[in-house]
Amino acid sequence: MTPRIKDILLSTDFGSEVMTRGWVRSRRDSKSGFCFLVINDGSCLADLQIIVDESIPGYHESIGGLLTGASVEIRGELVESPAKGQNVEVKATEIHLIGSCPPEYPLQKKRHSFEFLREIAHLRPRSNTFGAISRVRNRLSFAIHEFFQSRGFLYVHTPIVTSSDCEGAGEMFTVTTLDMENPPKDSNGKVDFSHDFFGKRSHLTVSGQLNVETHCLALGNVYTFGPTFRAENSNTSRHLAEFWMIEPEIAFCDLGGDMDLAEEFLRHLLGVLLEDCAADMKFFNDRIDNTVLATLEHIVASNFERLSYTEAIDELLKAKSANFEYPVKWGLDLQSEHERWLTEKVFKKPVILYDYPRDIKAFYMRQNEDEKTVAAMDVLVPKIGEIIGGSQREDRHDVLVARMKELDLNPDDYWWYLDLRRYGSVPHAGFGLGFERLIQFATGMQNIRDVIPFPRVPNNASF
Repeated sequence: MTPRIKDILLSTDFGSEVMTRGWVRSRRDSKSGFCFLVINDGSCLADLQIIVDESIPGYHESIGGLLTGASVEIRGELVESPAKGQNVEVKATEIHLIGSCPPEYPLQKKRHSFEFLREIAHLRPRSNTFGAISRVRNRLSFAIHEFFQSRGFLYVHTPIVTSSDCEGAGEMFTVTTLDMENPPKDSNGKVDFSHDFFGKRSHLTVSGQLNVETHCLALGNVYTFGPTFRAENSNTSRHLAEFWMIEPEIAFCDLGGDMDLAEEFLRHLLGVLLEDCAADMKFFNDRIDNTVLATLEHIVASNFERLSYTEAIDELLKAKSANFEYPVKWGLDLQSEHERWLTEKVFKKPVILYDYPRDIKAFYMRQNEDEKTVAAMDVLVPKIGEIIGGSQREDRHDVLVARMKELDLNPDDYWWYLDLRRYGSVPHAGFGLGFERLIQFATGMQNIRDVIPFPRVPNNASF
């Protein structure tokens, strides 16, 4: 394989012949009959400078097309660079123009707004910011599998199409092959989904959790990592209609074990970024948010604080100077301003809250003995608040059925899920981490649409 630019830049084998390929970032011509090309192949943030003399083969055939955005193949000699900020460069001995590019190429060598780059999402990975985002996303994806595989977890592929609503919120996309202009109707005049492809109303999943529990209660510790969808009509900088979720499920585990795994998991992922993506993370620290590195280093080095939701409410009620926009009261869900106060002002490190009021949590969470709270937990970090949410699952059949009925969920729709509580039920727990939210937090990017290759949001499914 052709060496990548990241490897060439680390080489000190001066005088050796190298061959490289990439896209032209810039070209500067000299009156002395040669030019300087700067190329990048996406393997790293840094560019490679090429010195191209007019006497080399292919020069006159290629020079007219060596514009920003063009793709090239270059053979040459690796030499030590006298220029500041770079250790090596290549003195070309042969050059080939692979793909030409017109002068109106949208990504010229200047700063472009993120809003503009979203309009050319097919080209934005060639920019510094989105090249760095892609490399961070890739390394984190691999780190997720590394973490779980090294601990004996099995990777399970849960379905994207489902007939179950995991969260019970109803914000789901319908999947159908029915003729929308003339759908079949039942006796009540409603759409008759029995004529649809799956014979019933089906949706894009909002979570793989319910399905992955089936394998947890057969194989032990498992995880799923895949796309999820939410039809929430939100145009904020923190919401996407399509996003990726990491959801581990741990057999024979209570809430304490769940919190232990979540803390270890988050510290592992951020530690990998600091170690393996140092150049890209420095770029984000220099160009996007100058607190990124300090924040991640602090989290990796911290033992997370743990306290109950009730204790957190007591702490927040003491915060007379906070001037919260949203009220603080037992039984209300915490807002990001409350969560950030706890992590940034009170404890000055990540916090795990547990034992939330049952009325603000999902049906599948295990009810505590007080019958007012459930064994749920949220991991809170500075700057954003909640980053991981999880719980011990309700493993008692009768309690789960009662809770479903209380929330007007039909137990018959979840018959298979209830079977897991009838046939050899065991305590088990898990959590969910939104992959894009993690990347947004780690890089300091302000809009979640800029940490996924092709964002899906209300009124926009381009590309």
